[in-house]
Amino acid sequence: MQVDESATGPVLNRLRRAQGQLAGVIAMIEAGRDCKDVVTQLAAVSRALDRAGFKIVASGMRQCLAEADGQTAPMTEAELEKLFLTLA
Repeated sequence: MQVDESATGPVLNRLRRAQGQLAGVIAMIEAGRDCKDVVTQLAAVSRALDRAGFKIVASGMRQCLAEADGQTAPMTEAELEKLFLTLA
């Protein structure tokens, strides 16, 4: 799946932010930080990943519904729904 060029930047920014947040969570656990702080940061990582995933799916819906490369069949509505729900 090709991500729409206008979405690529924001998606990569979200993923990089999540990567930094995850590194922070790991460091917090290694340092023995308070459970509440760790869980709060872990939730932020999860939200960042969810948003990146939603952006990818939203920008790729047209491509998923249409024949992308002439060799693969387009996704059915049920397949697209299943893909979307994997993020839920």
